[in-house]
Amino acid sequence: MRARTAAAVSAAATVTGVAAAATGVAVSFARAVVTPRRHRPDDLEVLQVGARRVVLSVTADTVVPGRYGVWTDGGRGHFRVGEVLERTGERVTRELLGVDHGVPAPGAGRWNQYYYAGDPTSALGLQHEEVLVPSEVGDLPCWSVPAPDGAPDVAGTWAVLVHGRGATREEALRALPVLHGLGLPCLVPSYRNDADAVEVEPGLYGLGDTEWHDVEAVARYALERGARRLLLVGWSMGGAIVLQLVARSPLAEHVAALVLDGPVVDWYDVLDHQARQRRVPVRLGRYGLQLLGHPVGRRLVGLRGPVDLRRMDWVSRADELALPVLLLHSDADDYVPSGPSQRLARARPDLVTYVASSTARHTKEWNVDPAGWESAVEGFVRSKLEVGR
Repeated sequence: MRARTAAAVSAAATVTGVAAAATGVAVSFARAVVTPRRHRPDDLEVLQVGARRVVLSVTADTVVPGRYGVWTDGGRGHFRVGEVLERTGERVTRELLGVDHGVPAPGAGRWNQYYYAGDPTSALGLQHEEVLVPSEVGDLPCWSVPAPDGAPDVAGTWAVLVHGRGATREEALRALPVLHGLGLPCLVPSYRNDADAVEVEPGLYGLGDTEWHDVEAVARYALERGARRLLLVGWSMGGAIVLQLVARSPLAEHVAALVLDGPVVDWYDVLDHQARQRRVPVRLGRYGLQLLGHPVGRRLVGLRGPVDLRRMDWVSRADELALPVLLLHSDADDYVPSGPSQRLARARPDLVTYVASSTARHTKEWNVDPAGWESAVEGFVRSKLEVGR
């Protein structure tokens, strides 16, 4: 009898231990999902620099086609590279397109998918002002780029450009020339828990479920200064943010259209993919996602309030979409799979203009084909908003 009791106690302890371990994995996964990456280490080596070419170490990024940047000297230096000229073993040679800061030299570097570095004035030569937009969490830094002198009447249309998870406002620099050329005043904000914005306890992302309030504040700022309608542009999680704004804000009536690049339209699909990438069993990853919305589970993760991923599933909510959308997404996206974007486009062909590509990694569609990206955006804005006609 005692032996049976001991065996039962041992079995129960084993089951409890396994459950605790599974919960630990799920909590760790969920916490990684909502934790901002504020420090990015060097991830490549600059091996040789010439007048028109540069030799870099081979990484998953340095061998991809397109235009990119490289930060050097701890972020104090920056140069831009173009197409791959040669690859030999662990060395890849690329075009050297320009030097923005410092003097390129062999040493450690960090890949810059945004291509440009700095602000609209230093990177693009576009006049801008750094403004502070009041919000419920404090003042948000925001680049304000006015329309060019002598720009045509654009019916009071302003653009608001929203970067993705863990990115910076520099992500939006690639889109400014085409929008500015169409005569649109542009606002490029930071939002809560960005490196240069307000840190809101506990310093974690809401995956769009909270950040949309900050973009709403920027939309209000634009409307108070003369905007009558808004074009919202979002990359990755920035797409999830602007979709929440048009679904939940009273200011949505002023939004005329959306441009989404590699957007998150279904967090479950994205995070299932991320679980597989991290070699976390998908069922444990899903358990972690359930914790984000559970009263007790969210506290284990460290969240102050629940995050509801269901209302950020726009494949299921496709019938609720009410605005024209330009959706650009690459089938080679290594972070946010394009499947949900394709399904949304098929569900709403009346509203969604889908631009597919096959070689760009996450939110790098512009890098691989700048002319094609800008042409798609310009054509969409001209046709849907009747801007620049």
